[in-house]
Amino acid sequence: MRIIKEKTLTDYCRLSKYKQAAEALKAWVYEVKFSTWNNANELKSKYGNASVISSKRVVFNIKGNDYRLIVDIEYKLKIVFIVWFGTHKEYDTINAKTIGYES
Repeated sequence: MRIIKEKTLTDYCRLSKYKQAAEALKAWVYEVKFSTWNNANELKSKYGNASVISSKRVVFNIKGNDYRLIVDIEYKLKIVFIVWFGTHKEYDTINAKTIGYES
């Protein structure tokens, strides 16, 4: 899979409140780059704790569920778009279905 806006995650990890997520995000990026999911079922077989919100939107638990990562996945194109990243507490204040892309 190809990750679009991977730099966004790197930038987040430079902020003090997200530094503890850096290693977990690096591991997630590595695993995703070497994955080839064709659909949400294949993704769920690898990431059982991931929440499939819609046909392409998925929420991943990062660092033992301390953080959440929302992505959109184009399975046919093998592309993962970073939509949003934050703490579990921040996640509770947003709508994962409708939140737009971070810039």
